[in-house]
Amino acid sequence: MVQRDISSTSARDENLSSAARAVLALGCPQAQPGGDVEEIKPAEVSSNDVLSMSWQVSAMLEKQTLTIADLAAVTRRLRDDAFLRRATRLHRYPGGTNVSDTASRLDGLVRLVIEKTAEASAGKPEAEALAAFRQQVERIRFAAVFTAHPTFALSNEVYAALAASASAPEPLEDAPYFETHRRNGPPTLEEEFGLASAAILRGRDALDQLTESLLTHAREKWPEAWSTLVPRPVVMTSWVGYDTDGRTDIGWWDTLRLRLRMKLFQIQRLRAQVAASGVEAATLQSRLVRACYTVEAQIAACPKSGDEVETAEFAKLLVEHANDAIADPMVLADALQDAIDTAEPQAALALAVARAGFLAHGMSASHSHTRLNATQIHNVIRQRLRLTDDPADPAHRRALLARINEALETVQAVPVDFGALLVEQASAARLMMTIAQIVKHIDSATPIRFLIAETESGYTLLSALWLARHFGIAEKIEISPLFETREALMGGAQIIEEALRSPHWRAYLRATGRLSLQFGYSDSGRYVGQLAATYLIERLRLKILDLLRKWDLEDIEVILFDTHGESVGRGGHPFRLADRLAYLSPDHVRARFAERNVKWREESAFQGGDGYLLFGTPELATASVVTIAEHVFAPPQRQGDPVYDQPDFSADFFSTIADAMTELVADRGYADVLGAFGPSLIDKTGSRPAARQSEGRGVTPRITHPGQLRAIPNNAILQQLGWLANTVQGLGSAARRHPETFETFLGDSPRFRRALDFAAHALAHSNDQVLRSVVWLLDPGYWLDRATVEAKASQRERYLSVMHDLEKLDFWADTQSMFRRIQADHLALRAAWPDAPTMAQPERLLHAIRIALIERIWLLATRVPFFMPRGNFTREVMMQRILCLEIPSVLRELDAVFPLAGSKPDLDFHEPAGPQADNSYRQEHEEIFRPMREMFQIMREISVAIVHGVGAFG
Repeated sequence: MVQRDISSTSARDENLSSAARAVLALGCPQAQPGGDVEEIKPAEVSSNDVLSMSWQVSAMLEKQTLTIADLAAVTRRLRDDAFLRRATRLHRYPGGTNVSDTASRLDGLVRLVIEKTAEASAGKPEAEALAAFRQQVERIRFAAVFTAHPTFALSNEVYAALAASASAPEPLEDAPYFETHRRNGPPTLEEEFGLASAAILRGRDALDQLTESLLTHAREKWPEAWSTLVPRPVVMTSWVGYDTDGRTDIGWWDTLRLRLRMKLFQIQRLRAQVAASGVEAATLQSRLVRACYTVEAQIAACPKSGDEVETAEFAKLLVEHANDAIADPMVLADALQDAIDTAEPQAALALAVARAGFLAHGMSASHSHTRLNATQIHNVIRQRLRLTDDPADPAHRRALLARINEALETVQAVPVDFGALLVEQASAARLMMTIAQIVKHIDSATPIRFLIAETESGYTLLSALWLARHFGIAEKIEISPLFETREALMGGAQIIEEALRSPHWRAYLRATGRLSLQFGYSDSGRYVGQLAATYLIERLRLKILDLLRKWDLEDIEVILFDTHGESVGRGGHPFRLADRLAYLSPDHVRARFAERNVKWREESAFQGGDGYLLFGTPELATASVVTIAEHVFAPPQRQGDPVYDQPDFSADFFSTIADAMTELVADRGYADVLGAFGPSLIDKTGSRPAARQSEGRGVTPRITHPGQLRAIPNNAILQQLGWLANTVQGLGSAARRHPETFETFLGDSPRFRRALDFAAHALAHSNDQVLRSVVWLLDPGYWLDRATVEAKASQRERYLSVMHDLEKLDFWADTQSMFRRIQADHLALRAAWPDAPTMAQPERLLHAIRIALIERIWLLATRVPFFMPRGNFTREVMMQRILCLEIPSVLRELDAVFPLAGSKPDLDFHEPAGPQADNSYRQEHEEIFRPMREMFQIMREISVAIVHGVGAFG
């Protein structure tokens, strides 16, 4: 992408100081500096342009020709430029947001579907052509799944401005003004739900446009029968409020309340659509009005905790007004058909569109997913059935499988009521009981997905099935394993076959008619590398397809749910939504399913704030839905591709990538560079911490393995360190080991080139000199070198103080070794791919400014006066936490140790006044603590600017 020229002047640039312009000039060499910039390039850093820029910024701060306010202004300017580039990419991502162009794409798509149906039915009765079209459009083929993954990196206002900017007819010259793009704090569950439901409802509006086009063309083709069609090729789905994996802020009452609100959205939507059609349907409208009032009352009565009295009142309202609330959408099917049949043509079309959306989604604005962890399943089975052996131990696996099959033979359904739900302690049983109450009282017709994270055994699936049968809802839920770790991806077929050996599991699949599978791209990407992960996922799907033939189950539908993020490190294609869908579900795999006549449904995640952007305006939502529909209706074709034509070479090539990434993850220096101060570079963007937090005022526990970080913060830290290792590590090793294969793939393989887009984007936001600068910062030797050339004794002592404290942290040796590993792989990749992208100068400048700020914060810390320990908070602890950039928490402690005086009282105390001199630590606050706080805020704003540049958080 063409970089926006940061030397161009906007109205706000005129207010920049000459020093601020001089700093901007560092990021745009062709621009003339607006101030006097002194070049300070010691021999130690002369070969590192990032550290050289950082030194120039530091020198200007030291000479006081540059202020912290100037750096804040520069950061805002660079951040806004990155915002505008991101808006342009977002505009292009779903194929553009021009309303007429999107409408033309949609019309062309539907015409093509009709034509293909006609060609396939040539010479046959019209009834058969209609049946073929019905088969095309009345089966759910794709679901857009909205999740609450912690990617809410921007304030809600900035997200809205970004979506609006991406939807503008022309690119904006200036970004909308915001002092900061950061959130005030992590989103609450209510906030997540509000953002997700708004995006879902925009998605529903876009789906109505798709349905209207399908029905309009169908009416032209089959004027007598079109009104019986109920298209539903694409649906919206959500797990916001229903996902309890790793969350403690969601009670069963929250899940039920939010699920009732989704039901209310659905009924209100249908009610409004019927009213807007102008059709006199008094009975239908009366039924919908009564349902709205009833569900509103149920929402108001839903308890906000496990209060017994409130729960009993809630239960009474659910049970006594069940008919009024409508639990089955088919209750309204006949009334809707009658209204359509008696309406004028245009009104009939509007009602048919409304009916399609209503019946496709059931008693909710979207389908519902729940999620929990495999361990939670094992715990409740251990409690209920006394199966105490560890399922992870292969020595016990066979016995456990035998015993759970025996339990499935005799399991009897038990009744579920809110009293039992109140006293249930096991989280998995509580979730299953919550689902049972949803099925009984809210929506009795629409299946609910039951996702199980970290599934590593068929025993887990059979245990979930036992639990579902125990609570009487086995045929109402879709039990789905999540495959994400390298072990699960490589052994996933064995896990499925362990379950398939059970006649109970096979009977369950036949009863529900589908096998649900979930594939994760976050953990797989960070442990084996994104390019290797997608290859492993693709191979696993083909192995499962073979298992269906082996077990005579090719007549069931397979749901393939890809749980990925918006970033390249988490499986989101960087350039086009169409490429993303093709990357996640390659034509080769789709064609294999088609050749076997196995039906499949694709599902794709839109995670958190970043994911909701694609549905952030009506224009974006419609363009996204049209792109999805184009993918869904495109007939899969197997084409020649070296990745598939040379399977042995492909396997070895991607295995080399996976091995290299696995070795990097095991490298102690990798954990050190991630954990040193990486978690402090990012704001909290969800309900969970980036890593386990320390108790009390002591030192935060050291991260010794990336697994101690959660996947999204892990990837977000890599972005902030300027090296997207999860996407590029190992590619150089694979290219060096298989140069001919790399060259062939690069030139002749569409599949590989699409995957290489990830590496290209990652390299455009990676720079080995940025990472090298971070490693140097952690090296005591770097600070010793600075002290050696420093003329001022006081400054020299500060450098030496930082050096001694860094030695105690002992990061330097392992991080240096880790960097050599990364750089060797990078050099090999550059040799094989010499025209690969590089990081742009403005982004390097952002990193350089932050490095200068980190150095200055560390040096300021050495000026903190001596103080007595405050609990576990000692001077040594203070320095170690400041080196890890835990600035907000440290400043809270220092505010208590060095308090500011309050205002002088202006009252008469009836005796001679005593001295009221200011004996507080005002100087320390003015010269040390306040600058520290301000510089840290700028560092976090730089992090947001880098997120804009990369295009997604994590």
